[in-house]
Amino acid sequence: MKIAIIGTRGIPNHYGGFEQCAEYLALGLVKKGHEVLVYNSHNHPYQKNEWNGVNLRHCYDPEYKLGTAGQFIYDLNCILDVRKRKCDVILQLGYTSGSVWGWLLPKKVVVTTNMDGLEWKRTKYSNKVRKFLQWAEKLGVKYSDHLISDSIGIQDYLKQKYNADSTFIAYGATLFEEPVESTLKSYGLSSYQYDMLIARLEPENSIEIILDGVVKAAVDRPFLVIGKHETIYGNYLKEKYAAFGQIRFIGGIYNIAILNSLRYYSNIYFHGHTVGGTNPSLLEAMASNSLICANDNPFNRYILGEDAIYFNDLDQVADHLTGLKYQEGRYQVMLKANSDKITNIYDWQLIVDQYEKHLSEVKGVLNR
Repeated sequence: MKIAIIGTRGIPNHYGGFEQCAEYLALGLVKKGHEVLVYNSHNHPYQKNEWNGVNLRHCYDPEYKLGTAGQFIYDLNCILDVRKRKCDVILQLGYTSGSVWGWLLPKKVVVTTNMDGLEWKRTKYSNKVRKFLQWAEKLGVKYSDHLISDSIGIQDYLKQKYNADSTFIAYGATLFEEPVESTLKSYGLSSYQYDMLIARLEPENSIEIILDGVVKAAVDRPFLVIGKHETIYGNYLKEKYAAFGQIRFIGGIYNIAILNSLRYYSNIYFHGHTVGGTNPSLLEAMASNSLICANDNPFNRYILGEDAIYFNDLDQVADHLTGLKYQEGRYQVMLKANSDKITNIYDWQLIVDQYEKHLSEVKGVLNR
């Protein structure tokens, strides 16, 4: 098959999320004998037209000058270019800025879209933006021949909201088996003697609930907050918790080996995400043998089941911090079960196989 992948900033991955997904899929599909074209931003750090057998096409992306508005122009440029290419299937990762141009997608080429995770529910957006995202979601469904959902919750939502069927294919992860304990020295940490969270510092990720629980627990362990904090909300959080020395705002860390080692040696790893499908950072925590304390919602419950502890409020966070120890034997069953899920359900090779099966099945089947 000839497959074009649009909707990301490109590969090799320098951003995360769908870029990581595009990288794994493109490499995996090429190894299986398919011809894959991935669209890259014109200012992507990698400027060659081929990478490990994957064809790359760079399109002008003015986001660096125009901000979010530039994403719409970039997506338009990608769609105008893909109209000129001969391909069997267009795989669109996400819909937020591309769906407004969906009417321009080639009519005789199958378009299948990964619908991402209820972007319009994110509290960081204004009401106007959230209404736009709902409209964009509707267009994403309208201008796609087939849909992909990365969680059962998203699959159910698409069926209920639009009476639209979708193929469930989860996000992927790779089991982390080489932790480096010396990583801790750079942060003044000791194994299993600190707790942490990794997230975008946004209200929907339960940051304040977790940190209020840290304050109430008053345990004598560092608490790491990893995520870019040079934002309005980040500055608010730093000011609010400035008096509590155990809370350390580390900033963003983009070296996956360092992140996974920090996860691996943490006492409790907090996952506060409340919106979205299969969250990549949650899978990475599972793959890193973390004892996970997650916000209690259907998305997290579907993935973790009984193999995590949960919280709804700051009191529960505080209780977990004062009462749980990673090295207690009863939690080892949870850790093993989550590792098995990565190997048997979420391993990237399995995900690539599922995408290949889906793309083969939808090839030539137009539904718009």
